[in-house]
Amino acid sequence: MAKTQLPDAILVNRYIDGDENSLAILVERHQSKIYGYIYSKVSDRDLTEDIFQETFFKVIHTLKSKKYYNEEGKFLSWVLRIANNLIVDKFRNDKKMLMKRDTDEFSVFSSLTDNAPNIEKELIKNQVDIDLKKIIQKLPHDQKEVLMMRYYSDMSFKEIADITGVSVNTTLGRMRYAITNLRKVIEKNQIYLPS
Repeated sequence: MAKTQLPDAILVNRYIDGDENSLAILVERHQSKIYGYIYSKVSDRDLTEDIFQETFFKVIHTLKSKKYYNEEGKFLSWVLRIANNLIVDKFRNDKKMLMKRDTDEFSVFSSLTDNAPNIEKELIKNQVDIDLKKIIQKLPHDQKEVLMMRYYSDMSFKEIADITGVSVNTTLGRMRYAITNLRKVIEKNQIYLPS
């Protein structure tokens, strides 16, 4: 079996035993999900880079010291928990930091494209995007968190459950309530969402 196909647990053990290349494989394997998760929380590329690097500094320090790493859990979930703790620490230290996506570059509707765009469609899309962001921010924290991780970070429900420390069923329930609450607000306020 090629080294790049080895399970995370084996690569972690090899890294602990001194094989530096094993960590490089783990980073390459999971960097897009970790980076995406951090960015979904902080909405700033420079800050995302800083937290991403600090996350792996902590990973390296923990693995080299051979303590606090629990092999029962998945490597990715463990790293995402470290990243999440760093984000929370940063948020506590800087009350001005927004914990939401606020850029047009990664809009909810960025995947909706039209080969013949016009000003009216663009204005409608922008207004709907603004309205949807406001609605999402009004959801209870646990529902908003699951929704953001699922749709902005493209995480599985199992990964979300591991990070938030609840069961998969609880995670699924929170997502269901989030979508139900979004629909109620959209219907109540007669918000038009183009298909």
